[in-house]
Amino acid sequence: MDQQNSRFRWVVFVSVLLTYLLMSSQRTAPGLITEQVMKDFHVTATTIGLLTSMQFFVYTSMQIPMGILADRFGPNFFLIIGAIVTGLGTIVYSLGTHEFILFFARILTGIGDATIWVNLVLILSQWFKVKEFVKLIGFAGMTGSLGFLLATVPFSTWIDLLGWRAAFFSAGIALCLTGILLYIVLVKKPRQLFHNESVTVKDEIQHQNISVLLKRIVLNRQAWALFFCHFGVVGGYVGFISSWAVPYGMNMYDLTRSDASQLIMVGLIGALIGAPLTSWISSQLETIKRPYVTVHFIVLTCWSAFLLFKGNPPFFMLVMLFFIIGFGFGASALTFAVVRQSFPIRESGLVSGFANTGGFLSAVLLPGFFGKVLDHFQSVSGSMTEGYFYGFIIPVIFSLIGLFGVSTIKEMRQPESAEPESLRLK
Repeated sequence: MDQQNSRFRWVVFVSVLLTYLLMSSQRTAPGLITEQVMKDFHVTATTIGLLTSMQFFVYTSMQIPMGILADRFGPNFFLIIGAIVTGLGTIVYSLGTHEFILFFARILTGIGDATIWVNLVLILSQWFKVKEFVKLIGFAGMTGSLGFLLATVPFSTWIDLLGWRAAFFSAGIALCLTGILLYIVLVKKPRQLFHNESVTVKDEIQHQNISVLLKRIVLNRQAWALFFCHFGVVGGYVGFISSWAVPYGMNMYDLTRSDASQLIMVGLIGALIGAPLTSWISSQLETIKRPYVTVHFIVLTCWSAFLLFKGNPPFFMLVMLFFIIGFGFGASALTFAVVRQSFPIRESGLVSGFANTGGFLSAVLLPGFFGKVLDHFQSVSGSMTEGYFYGFIIPVIFSLIGLFGVSTIKEMRQPESAEPESLRLK
């Protein structure tokens, strides 16, 4: 029986996406308790920014190494271990009694989280044919947004019911159990069903010189275009909602934590719609670049609107801005559609990791920068409004970088059945 024609591939699909759902929720869930952590641990906004950035820094720094390891040894092992490590990090976070323990916990969570996307892409590439893969990558991106959505009103309600420590502890247990599920679905059951099945991606990559491959990517214009493209559309949104979005709603609009999380949920609904819709539009137009350039331009316009209204736009406009910016984040799955179009599948793990590094590098930078701006204006003028106004300059700059990146993408149209033969130096 062939993996790519078996019904079992849908069990794999659901299991992997369930893991992504739970792991992605823990990227932004700590943002729900920012004010509580500052109070309980007596830390500043800068410390909170660094705490958030720590996870994304670990995640970002591991993307290229993870791509190399996944291509060479296969993605199953790393995804299983990643789910368990993320669970352990979340449990440690829930038990923390000192800020250093919180930092250690977020490092663990970042290590585990770093395994998810690159390995998810490779696993879907192995279990699904090219035509199915292009359609499903949009649903995979949508699942990440569902994870963020889970970390808004639902998880906020869970926190209100159990307290933040018990809520995070239970989330950690669920992730550890998911790791066990992945072992059964990805390793144990396939050994019984597909005795002679081999993974060509893994076999091919072992014969390549990693240093030569890395050099080719570093010198490749298309790879850098994808890096900057992802930098602009992902990090501003992920970095902001994971750290300052809830405090922003509470401080600037006098919202409760639950109401502020509902505001963030609007953006996540936009992301849920953006992932499959932009993929569908791209397939209908038979081009990825044109709709993606449009998305980047609109995202830049939305972040600029915060500056136009001095960090405090009318509430009805605020809702629209978060929805559209979320839509743009959902469209970021198009980055990996370009990867699949431009590079051979045996190198897709490494190239996906390189592009993903760009997206989450900005997520590393934004929370810390934003926190420093807030602390500065809070100490100088005591004006939170002025602090947020200048803070929004950061995602505007990031969006400009993203627009540059997407504008320099070289679209490579090929027959659907064709595979790129090599990494082209451009």
